[in-house]
Amino acid sequence: MCGFSGYFGSIRDGNALLGRMTAAIAHRGPDEHGTFTAPQAGLGHVRLSIVGLGDGQQPMSDASGELTIAFNGEIFNYVELRDELRARGRRFRTASDTEVILHLYDEMGEDCVSVLNGDFAFAIFDARRRRMMLARDRMGVRPLFYTMQGSTLYFASEVKALLQVPGVSAEIDPIALDQIFTLWAPIAPRTAFRNILELEPAHLMIADERGATSRAYWQLEFPDRSEAPAYTNEGRAAEELRALLDDATRIRMRADVPVGAYLSGGLDSSIVSALAAGMTPRRLRTFSVTFDSAEHDESAFQLEMATALGTEHSSVACEAGDIARVFPEVIRFTERPIIRTAPAPLFQLSGLVREAGLKVVLTGEGADEVFAGYDIFKEARVRRFCGRQPGSRIRPHLFRKLYPYLPGLKQQSPEYLAAFFGAGDDPLDDPLFSHRPRFKGTAATKLFFSAELRAELNNYDATEELIGRLPAEFGRWHPLHQGQYLESRFLLPGYILSSQGDRMAMAHGIEGRFPFLDHRLVEFAAQLPPEMKLQGLTEKHILRQATRDLLPPAIGKRTKQPYRAPDSHAFSGAGAFDYVRDALSEEAIAASGLFNAKAVAKLHEKCRTRPASGFRDNAAFVGILSTELWLKTFTGAGRKAAAA
Repeated sequence: MCGFSGYFGSIRDGNALLGRMTAAIAHRGPDEHGTFTAPQAGLGHVRLSIVGLGDGQQPMSDASGELTIAFNGEIFNYVELRDELRARGRRFRTASDTEVILHLYDEMGEDCVSVLNGDFAFAIFDARRRRMMLARDRMGVRPLFYTMQGSTLYFASEVKALLQVPGVSAEIDPIALDQIFTLWAPIAPRTAFRNILELEPAHLMIADERGATSRAYWQLEFPDRSEAPAYTNEGRAAEELRALLDDATRIRMRADVPVGAYLSGGLDSSIVSALAAGMTPRRLRTFSVTFDSAEHDESAFQLEMATALGTEHSSVACEAGDIARVFPEVIRFTERPIIRTAPAPLFQLSGLVREAGLKVVLTGEGADEVFAGYDIFKEARVRRFCGRQPGSRIRPHLFRKLYPYLPGLKQQSPEYLAAFFGAGDDPLDDPLFSHRPRFKGTAATKLFFSAELRAELNNYDATEELIGRLPAEFGRWHPLHQGQYLESRFLLPGYILSSQGDRMAMAHGIEGRFPFLDHRLVEFAAQLPPEMKLQGLTEKHILRQATRDLLPPAIGKRTKQPYRAPDSHAFSGAGAFDYVRDALSEEAIAASGLFNAKAVAKLHEKCRTRPASGFRDNAAFVGILSTELWLKTFTGAGRKAAAA
């Protein structure tokens, strides 16, 4: 697990540039650093040593010196791949997974990605073919950004490194901002930075003298609704799922350093921790974040699970003011505006892991996308029920069952519930049906956009662009699978694995590993009938069946409680830092030119004095504050000043 940077093309003093680029992302690899240059190409690397501690230094060249790689991530099936390569006569000089990629590329070229099971981003300079190949893992766990300056391609694990390139400047992309304030994240390859792109998940790029082109090498697919289900026997499906999950966890325990686990108290992290505890020769270390707010705290479940497994458990308390204290640093690492504060406690949590002396943790991310665990899937099912019988007074009551952690809903009338969740409002054949209420609710935050920004956007619709990115076969899938695709292909890599995942963990040099995102498991789950995943209103049914022997009943039967953190309330009272007041002042907002200064002033006062603000105000507050912090961090000034 590391960070890298590089270029392909003609530049002056490549070593000096690589030195600046790698220094900008040194937090990703605090153990070692290295550079490589050749005519027309250069690679820089910072290393977090986990596998091949003594001989895995990078950039790494093969024996011929004609292939050189800079690699970020882990190839979890490297042991099996190395054995196969040795059987074919290949000789290895190191014990690292990095060298395995080099040998595979030498044999298979760009098709080598098809046999890799891992979380990865890498660049290979091929001197024989005079080209550079970039690749990113299937689910988008590891980041990779790039930009063109003239005919030269520059790339890096984080945008910070690209900002060291002469001629590359930080300027907000207004379309990306609109996407964040609608969809929670930009639609890749777009980023928050104008003219800086990211390589999409499951894509590779080839750069040579003719230019740079990218293509997908894998895609998430679901069966047509008309097809006979691939699995009809639930017991056998559960057995196969358990075997895949066991193996996905086993190979993610591979490391030359101790491996710990995040333990949220929910089903997914508890399953992963239980499996890991049975696979480690030492007592498993588990880590949690707790809150002083009862609405967000899950510490009782965390302790119950840690006690049941006998882990060595540590937790970090996210108390009043903590989110506001670290929030500017959080935005420096997310490198994009965000509309929720949830990354901030995870920033603290990864710091706890680093203080404990660990570098690697397993997490439960991905299970909700793969096995339909989110409330949004259940909500869509109820909305479809209501849409088919719009006059029913009984069906809207089902919404109360979806959100037991939102007590305010229990007192509402059926009419209010139906209106609040948009039951019957959206056409049942809308490709975004499952996510339309979320997108509408989030897009309401654009009420605070300035007239200048609105004019620049010129009625742009982020949801229409999202629809245009859907695969041709999308309309033939079951509605549940359509919702799963939207979560897995866009929000998962765009927000969960990025702003809440890689960027918060690597800020402290911590590698997260995700057994539920093993591509074998993802492909298997995609073929399961929808009712095996969402049975009635019980989420992740098949996963519960496959792992019921691992967990205490209180955990195994627990209803999904999504991970959340205090939003605007975190910046009032003990969180009322001067930087918040300064960033949201009418002068600062007017200088940026992105938001309506008077409307923001009213919003700030409302959130400061009435902490129980609704979703729109919370999301708008966090989104506006994070945007202003982004501008200050990356441009050093407001948008108008930066553009001038």
